[in-house]
Amino acid sequence: MVASQKISVRSQEQAQNSESQHWTKIRHYEYPDYDRPLLEIPRKARDKIFDRLCFLYGEDEAKQFLPELERVLKVYYAHKPLARIEAERDFVPANRFTEQDVILITYGDLLRSEKSSPLASLVHILEQVPGFKKAINTLHILPFFPYSSDRGFSVTDFRTVDPKLGSWQDIAKIGDSYQLMFDAVCNHTSSKSKAFQKLLNGNPEYKDIATVYLSPDELSPEDRQLVVRPRTSDLLTKFQSINGLIWVWTTFSADQIDLNYRSPKVLLWVIETLLLYVRRGADLIRLDAVTYLWQIPGTSCANLKQTHETIKLFRDIFDVIAPGVALITETNIPHQQNIAYFGDGHDEAQMVYNFALPPLVLHTFYREDTTALAQWAKNLEFPSNACTYLNILDTHDGIGLMGVKNILETKDIDYLISRAREHGAFVSYRTGAGGKDEPYEINTTWFSALNLDSGNEPLPIQIKRFVASRSLALVLKGVPGIYLHGLIGTSNDVDTVIKTKSKRDINRQIISESSLDEELKLPNSKLSRLTQALGKLLEIRVRQRAFHPQGEQQILTLSDKCFIVLRVAPDCEEHLLTVTNVSNQVCQLEIPLAELKLNNSKSVVCNSPENNSYWYDLIGNRGWKVQQQKIFLILHPYDVVWLVPYVELEKSIENHDLSE
Repeated sequence: MVASQKISVRSQEQAQNSESQHWTKIRHYEYPDYDRPLLEIPRKARDKIFDRLCFLYGEDEAKQFLPELERVLKVYYAHKPLARIEAERDFVPANRFTEQDVILITYGDLLRSEKSSPLASLVHILEQVPGFKKAINTLHILPFFPYSSDRGFSVTDFRTVDPKLGSWQDIAKIGDSYQLMFDAVCNHTSSKSKAFQKLLNGNPEYKDIATVYLSPDELSPEDRQLVVRPRTSDLLTKFQSINGLIWVWTTFSADQIDLNYRSPKVLLWVIETLLLYVRRGADLIRLDAVTYLWQIPGTSCANLKQTHETIKLFRDIFDVIAPGVALITETNIPHQQNIAYFGDGHDEAQMVYNFALPPLVLHTFYREDTTALAQWAKNLEFPSNACTYLNILDTHDGIGLMGVKNILETKDIDYLISRAREHGAFVSYRTGAGGKDEPYEINTTWFSALNLDSGNEPLPIQIKRFVASRSLALVLKGVPGIYLHGLIGTSNDVDTVIKTKSKRDINRQIISESSLDEELKLPNSKLSRLTQALGKLLEIRVRQRAFHPQGEQQILTLSDKCFIVLRVAPDCEEHLLTVTNVSNQVCQLEIPLAELKLNNSKSVVCNSPENNSYWYDLIGNRGWKVQQQKIFLILHPYDVVWLVPYVELEKSIENHDLSE
């Protein structure tokens, strides 16, 4: 490192120390600092990493591979400021996620501005809506790399920002204000990528980056039928190489070449890429399509032991050199298989997508019946206090259906699809076991899934239904994630689907920043009403310790028209009773205090009348008096009520005053 660089690095570190910044806001050095002692991997961690490599590649290969992996980790560590290293020493895994975490999911260019690059204008809507500005603290920017197809998920260069979107400087600037989730599209690469083109050109260094056959007959019909995939396209795609025709494994499309993890070089390249993302500001890393990471003929090629072991290896590495960076697995598969990606609660992903939730919530509002949702929520598993769910309702793809396989009956899934089609949705299919096609996801926006675009229903009731549905993802244990179009209530964009012939484009409409601003200025517009109502819920949520992901939850089944959840803070000193009317009917509800788990030695709440006489609705801003040891509620269609014991509310105000 040259002298001027050393001075710059030291000055930056002093400034960061003096400002006492949180570790997530401390940027990495642009260049490594080798004047400091190099990383020393603890013996126990090194042995664990070695054992995983032995499982994946055998002992001989692992011995050859480990020194190069250690070198890569040392290089990353030399980019890490001492201020960040010291700040991470106080890191508590159970508090990696808190009640203050709300994730906005968006493409880098969904918001277009004439004044700045798409990435630079990305946070514009958050700055315009008070409730959003105060609540959303994390941005998940879907793949922002150069790509050839699949709206960013066929990446040509994994280490460069698409110049059409902006630059790494734009990403860093956003990271100064928000936590960032990056996409690691580690399952496949574009057929236009330099790496695959080098394979076609016969470069021996790249011959093993993909699973290649010299004839399609090398993969037997029996092996093909075993493969489980999220698509119905051909599994093998033909390419002309310098050495003749080859057939390449393509799980998703002809333009998306599966990476071959049976080659340790591929694994090392992916690890280097993940570490680059951390250096560039990633606080969370989403492992896209990780279900299908390994291709081993004779197996389903989905959820293999090798896949889980690879994710555990990533976790081992981050636990050593970046313990605060969380791994999120995107696995749109049946719920029991999905939660297996938690591992034992400490050794695999810190967060998994809660893919069962969106179709269950949609089922609940279509049927106006909470039975299935409540029964499932009662049995939600949390293997440890170091992991949690990402509670989404819609994604950039739509509403996945695999999560409720074995939870909802086939007739209920068929009904979901039928109702969604009435609302203008499309349905995508996948190849299941035995080569049969089955519904994979409903392609729709969340607002249109709930409300008929051509209906005569008053706008206020549509907005109430929409906000009520979104509230369910806010009250359940986990971290809420909201796709941008689900945040602002966009309707289905069928016109674009007709033009592009891509069903998923129904939920990917480009928004003009100026038109958005104009609509927000109109107090009675759909956007203004919706953002005000949803923004209020979000703003309230992030202030309530009871919504901490590691707090307890109790699901009550007192009415099939109301979804009732009691949330309790980790220290048991705050309780919050949430009630959502999922129907278009007026509901009268009696909630016996004896049904609520309020008795705890740490809490000011107990079953004595003086402490439980009054409850306060944080949303409706009104008090409710307890009579006969019951809370009597009258809820109008799609009402949402969040009740706190008045004595706890008073105590929290007093504690806040003391801290000031």
